[in-house]
Amino acid sequence: MAISTDRSLAADTNLPWLIGNARLIDLSGQLLGAHVAHAGLIMFWAGATTISEVTRFVPGVPMYEQGLTLLPHLATLGWGVGIGGEVVNTYPYFVIGILHLVASAVLGAGGLFHVFRAPRILYSAGGWAAKFHYEWNDPKQLSLILGHHLIVLGLGAFLLVGKAMFLGGIYDTTLGNVRLITEPNLNPATIFGYLVGLKDGSWNILGMASVDNLEDVIGGHIWIGLILIAGGIWHILVEPFGWARRILPMNDGEYILAYSLLGLALIAFISAAFVGCNTTVFPPEFYGLERQGLANIQFFLGVLAFLGYVWHTWRTSSLQQANS
Repeated sequence: MAISTDRSLAADTNLPWLIGNARLIDLSGQLLGAHVAHAGLIMFWAGATTISEVTRFVPGVPMYEQGLTLLPHLATLGWGVGIGGEVVNTYPYFVIGILHLVASAVLGAGGLFHVFRAPRILYSAGGWAAKFHYEWNDPKQLSLILGHHLIVLGLGAFLLVGKAMFLGGIYDTTLGNVRLITEPNLNPATIFGYLVGLKDGSWNILGMASVDNLEDVIGGHIWIGLILIAGGIWHILVEPFGWARRILPMNDGEYILAYSLLGLALIAFISAAFVGCNTTVFPPEFYGLERQGLANIQFFLGVLAFLGYVWHTWRTSSLQQANS
């Protein structure tokens, strides 16, 4: 197996901070360390912010008036709230925050290990670790990695399904209380109709953000969880077809980074529509009715991710043309 380490993508620009983790694309061990450390930072932010919001939470004052960021999400999931969205117990928020901090410590330690102690290239470690090495000209291994990612995302979707159906339920703003979603809607015509903007037989510009009941929300998560897991198994067993590799080039890590940023931008734009317009998924008891600022933040993050996609695509195309 050929191991390529002679390229530093930061060498062709005077602004290496714009390259980010793309400079590690040929160093599988260090790129893994960067990913793990990044996950640790996200976990730390979530845990620290949650604990901070718990300590300054004022009972009887709406969360949106207190400028809280994460507690509204936890309340929407049914943790610590009662009738009318009143917070009756903040201890679950504290526990969730601590769990995130503990996870951030574990992930941070893993990231530091892969950066400073583990081999820069997993293949050179031999044994079990070498199985996680990849080459950008090896579509079978890349498909294997993609498949595992999709399965993890599918399991994440089913975590919400499990919470809603079996583990206490989630908050329903139409009822004004937490309830179990015992009969999620699995009708494919209804669920997949949202993808093209169909709601109750007519077109709605909000698309998925037009959903107005939790049965459809949880039914959609069941479908997406099944699709992700099935797609993950498919990619583990089958390498990408030739036509797929021609449409989405996979022979360069920075191209794959660009695709990932494009997907992130899409999710941010969808999220902006949900935050700004949907009161089923974002109950006004926790988020208020004036949420244009929150939606603008999501939209701005989407634009930032999209610009990252454009930058990395242009950069990779320019490097390939220069080397051809």
